[in-house]
Amino acid sequence: MSKTYLFAGASSHIAIQTATQLQAQGHTVIGLSTKTNNTVYNEFYTVENYEFGNYPVITSVIDGLVYFPGTINLKPFNRLTNNDFTTDYTINSLGAAAFVQMYLSNLKTANAPSIVFISTVAVGTGMPFHASIAMAKGAVEGLTKALAAELAPKVRVNCVAPSLTNTPLAEKLLNTPEKMEASEKRNPLKKVGTTTELANSIEFLLSEKASWITGQILAVDGGMGNLKLM
Repeated sequence: MSKTYLFAGASSHIAIQTATQLQAQGHTVIGLSTKTNNTVYNEFYTVENYEFGNYPVITSVIDGLVYFPGTINLKPFNRLTNNDFTTDYTINSLGAAAFVQMYLSNLKTANAPSIVFISTVAVGTGMPFHASIAMAKGAVEGLTKALAAELAPKVRVNCVAPSLTNTPLAEKLLNTPEKMEASEKRNPLKKVGTTTELANSIEFLLSEKASWITGQILAVDGGMGNLKLM
């Protein structure tokens, strides 16, 4: 049965991979992005930002929402500014809330609708230089659980928490063979994540195969969040 999904941050490589996989199954995917249309989506809207009041009106039934926008702002704590904290929180957390609030009525008219957010392994695992992004994504994980409780049993709400994934957002951390090798060595499975691996997890949480899963933070991190190898 064909469904309709709406992605914010649709220009991200993980979003594009997820959309491609869903479309291959016959589903419709609508994209929202601050960037121009990349021709992947069945429908596409350009937005100024992901804040309240900046989302377009969409009248169709929506079976699933995924909020992809994110930041990687890694600095020593004493160098983080008010603007750093505010920007990370606005993009990652407030944007997610605004997105769901705008399209919740569309979602509630669907059969077995689902919401998926994106967090980071850094929330559950203390990492140096991650204070701002861990705070922002920690709020996303809190939103996940609060909404899962409030919207049950009609709407399922889950979150994917990856470790480092090979995307343009992480380019500065992976842009040399030495950096890539160092990142792989830090991971229990000795690899950096791929867009396909993240897309697979998002696709699963959106699907009815995950029909008894809600309020969960799914670690897709190669074991980094809970394994320490000697």
